[in-house]
Amino acid sequence: MSNGAPDPPAEAWQRGAGPGPLLEAVPAREMALGVLSIRRLLPAPKRRLVGAWCFLDAFGPLAFDQGKPMEVPPHPHVGLQTVTWLLDGEVLHKDSLGCEELARPGTLNLMTSGRGIAHSEETPSRHSGRLEGLQLWVALPDAARHVEPSFEHHAGLPVVESPGLRATVVLGSLAGVRSPGRALSPIVGADLIVEPGVAAALPLDPAFEHAALLLRGAGSVAGAPLEPATLLYLGVGRAELPVRAAPDVPLRMLLIGGAPFGETVLMWWNFVARTADEIREARDDWQAGRRFGEVKAYAGARLDAPPFVSRGGGGARSS
Repeated sequence: MSNGAPDPPAEAWQRGAGPGPLLEAVPAREMALGVLSIRRLLPAPKRRLVGAWCFLDAFGPLAFDQGKPMEVPPHPHVGLQTVTWLLDGEVLHKDSLGCEELARPGTLNLMTSGRGIAHSEETPSRHSGRLEGLQLWVALPDAARHVEPSFEHHAGLPVVESPGLRATVVLGSLAGVRSPGRALSPIVGADLIVEPGVAAALPLDPAFEHAALLLRGAGSVAGAPLEPATLLYLGVGRAELPVRAAPDVPLRMLLIGGAPFGETVLMWWNFVARTADEIREARDDWQAGRRFGEVKAYAGARLDAPPFVSRGGGGARSS
């Protein structure tokens, strides 16, 4: 998914985790992508990163009879991984490597941009008429951010189970279970379902910082209720996560986390870099048709990059 925020500034982020376990509510910003309602949880003024996770959009739910509610023309990425995770419906991925893959609920589309890749995402011509899901980005550490671009599609992801709880490990590892997706830093992303009235404790890596997002139903995490369109930041130092579903409905939630990202990153439009010069070079390469290749399977024009804007008139603002 392209970062469609108008006239986005470039900002430098290096924010460590809190001093220990926290309960910090991070409300979403509401925006739209065509007919799709978007709730942006990351980046946020209060919380730029959770581990290496640097971007989180939740979209839908949407029911439709015709048209293509997801229609994101070819656009570039550098320095990050994109994670597409659907709760309902379908999204068709096409990229400049020639990969074409349909994301459905329970499957992982994982794209590693490395030094540069272009892709598009769209509602396929044959679809269920429903759409709901998540798009996340992972900032690549300095040692991996210039790797060759790649794309992976995984179905049948591993699961952590305990009585009344089922956690699908989307990326990274959780409770000794590892996703087949390529992880380039210590990280976790998991989709949890807790049956009505069940209270459980999920083992965590205490060296990670974590955050939780309500997807469906109702319940609490670490004694705090999960609120709609709000990321609950949990800090570091938790060896387990108490979760409880409401008595009458199951709880479905996203858990993300990872080792605190100790590098300063610069994010602008669809690029994650380290300096403003790297951003300018990537933008110029995209506009000139260099580096990123062509998404030949997409029928239509590609996106143009917005004008480059950097906080403080050419420099980046640390936060």
